[in-house]
Amino acid sequence: MLQYLHAALVLHSSGKGISEKGITAIIKAAGDKPDEAKIKALVSTLESVDIDEAIKGASFVAAAAPGTTSTADSGKEAAVSTTEPEEEEEEEGDDLGLSSLFG
Repeated sequence: MLQYLHAALVLHSSGKGISEKGITAIIKAAGDKPDEAKIKALVSTLESVDIDEAIKGASFVAAAAPGTTSTADSGKEAAVSTTEPEEEEEEEGDDLGLSSLFG
């Protein structure tokens, strides 16, 4: 279904209306066989969606998530980093036990 959504976004970003015909043409151009039922469902669903607003909301969330850290988050990262080596040591110990089984 993701390829159909991408096709709709291509149509939208090029200033063309999102239509069954347009999505079908893009899917065919990509070398895939279009599923008419999925295309009809997507076009019907997107009729009630303000795509520009949806993109703005999605961009904000995606942009804020990876780089956003506060002082409280930094403390959490420090706590996590102090516990990570212990977990790694346990994993290394497990590996040694497994290697002794095989030889």
